[in-house]
Amino acid sequence: MYLIHPKCKQYKANLHCHTKLSDGKMTPRQIKRMYKKAGYSILSITDHETPGNHSYLNDKNFITITGYEAYIRNCDRNQSNPYNKEIHMNLFAKDPENTGIVCFNPGYCKYLSDGQKAALTKYGSQAPREYSVEYINNFIKTATENGFLVTYNHPWWSMEDEADILSYDGYFSLEISNYSSDLLSSLEYSGALYDKMLIRGKRVYCHSADDNHNRYPEGDALCDSFGGFTMIMPEEFTYEGIIKAMESGEMYSSMGPTFKEVSMEGNRIHIVCSDVSRIMVFTGSKYPKRLIAQPGCTVNTADFEIDDRANYIRVSIVDDKGRYADTRGFFRDELEF
Repeated sequence: MYLIHPKCKQYKANLHCHTKLSDGKMTPRQIKRMYKKAGYSILSITDHETPGNHSYLNDKNFITITGYEAYIRNCDRNQSNPYNKEIHMNLFAKDPENTGIVCFNPGYCKYLSDGQKAALTKYGSQAPREYSVEYINNFIKTATENGFLVTYNHPWWSMEDEADILSYDGYFSLEISNYSSDLLSSLEYSGALYDKMLIRGKRVYCHSADDNHNRYPEGDALCDSFGGFTMIMPEEFTYEGIIKAMESGEMYSSMGPTFKEVSMEGNRIHIVCSDVSRIMVFTGSKYPKRLIAQPGCTVNTADFEIDDRANYIRVSIVDDKGRYADTRGFFRDELEF
């Protein structure tokens, strides 16, 4: 049973990106050229509260996913406060023509003109947004009912309590690594949080993204492009095929390393990957399976026997630069062991 098939085509994606349409410094066309040149095939331009269909950038080797980034702040006047909690979510439209907005609030749409605001298709309540678990869960529910896949973005930067994060339902994937935020803090890899979700039975996937704004040029130490990406494995390279693969978890997260194969035979797991310093398999136990390379060496394959008590498995690899790649969690009822 293949969890990542060795012959499956993998397409590199950045699923979190900002342009001059909100607070980024480059145009969508400039971003497309930059990412395509770097080997990316998929890009979602997720400008703040600015839904956009960027299919005019598409070509036979490059596809954009329609979406935007929504946020809810813990304050009365939607003011940014570095000491306050807030939640950011990316909304990816299953239909590329769906440029509607969920729970429209004009104070959040500061990058749109009055005419653009008036023209938006609006879903759900337009009452003032409320920072509460109940409101956020209703927001996610409204988004999914209106054709969006919802992600939870940069958990460390959001400063939310872990208990609150674990109380949210309906988002399909956790941004396990956010490169732009990690440049700020070195704390935006959230593998431990993801395992807590899986231990509690949450059927949530994981992905990485740049969240790039490009305030610094390519090559600068503070350039926030090309540090976090998602490898997506669709059956066909079309908009519909990519969305289907994302929705079914045919993708994995990376900051650098890549998987070549992950397979199960009975209760044994076989892993083939790029050269790394560690290969780990998390199962909900205090003692994950692990293979650690000797100093100065690397490993690229491992086999482990999975305990019958394991409720899920996920594979994590780490290279010699400390960069992670992670599969999603696979639960026992999805596996043949």
